[in-house]
Amino acid sequence: MVFRSLFSLFSKDLAIDLGTANTLVYAEGKGIVVREPSIVAVNRITNKVEAVGGAAKEMLGRTPGNIVAIRPMKDGVIADFEITERMLDYFIKKAHGRSSLVRPKIVISVPSGVTQVEKRAVKDSALQAGASEVFIIEQAMAAAIGAGLPIVEPTGNMIVDIGGGTTDVAVISLAGIVYSHSERTASNEMDEAITVYIRKKYNLLIGERTAEQIKIELGSAFPLDEPASMEIKGRDLLAGLPKAITITDAEIREALADTVNVIVGAVRTALEQIPPELSADITEKGIILTGGGSLLKNLDMRLKEETDLPIGIADNPLDSVALGTGAMLKDIDLLRRISLD
Repeated sequence: MVFRSLFSLFSKDLAIDLGTANTLVYAEGKGIVVREPSIVAVNRITNKVEAVGGAAKEMLGRTPGNIVAIRPMKDGVIADFEITERMLDYFIKKAHGRSSLVRPKIVISVPSGVTQVEKRAVKDSALQAGASEVFIIEQAMAAAIGAGLPIVEPTGNMIVDIGGGTTDVAVISLAGIVYSHSERTASNEMDEAITVYIRKKYNLLIGERTAEQIKIELGSAFPLDEPASMEIKGRDLLAGLPKAITITDAEIREALADTVNVIVGAVRTALEQIPPELSADITEKGIILTGGGSLLKNLDMRLKEETDLPIGIADNPLDSVALGTGAMLKDIDLLRRISLD
């Protein structure tokens, strides 16, 4: 009995939302215990990991030549296998209080449409990082579960999960995905679009963190009720000196137009391709948005105008995928039904 209680102490299962921008780890019985940027700072000379997560993000754009800040995830999948493995190892140990005795069962969510090679890379990384068993589920399914949609009922549920690297659009019924599409355009592309726009219009080079802050404060997909502006700082590409300018929400809306159009297009394509019976359900129930990108101001209004359907935002859009993935730790029968081979 004592042995069994000790074993359970060291076998807390985990669910991981392995995102391009951020990684969230859900521990059984505790909820979300890790919420960190998917970034690793590595010393090029020694190959030693100097920092992971938030500490590594603080180094972006500020590291000396021998230290490089790496994002090992690109478009929702592994771009750097070795660094992802080291990042997962760090997050798993952090979730378990640095214990190296843990061999948890892990559920990981991935974008719709990932290849067999990409799924294998995710699974192998988790196993190498200490998992005893790994289940892979689609992020759209996890987001729908986390958003509280009745996925096991015989009705259509449409979810649009806009993460850092991908936008996943799916229609779910009877615990199965009837339609899914993953567009590798999401929040990170919004940041890049802002950076390019400001560089072209003002000859001003801004950093990654500045672009993200502009998106949060001024970004919108539909005109705001009250115009807004903010001062930003960067490096003048002509003079080579620091410079400050003021930009408006209208400018940033223009910068984001192409990215938003891709997301809107993905939703319209899904609506055109699903069976009529499910279309009727969605006409009545509407579309639910999740993910950090769903927080772009007035994106719901833009989609409502484009589709003429009710558009809702999940109660906890940043955590929907992690919460849905975590819910599977307690429902093994459903997990086995929805997990990818």
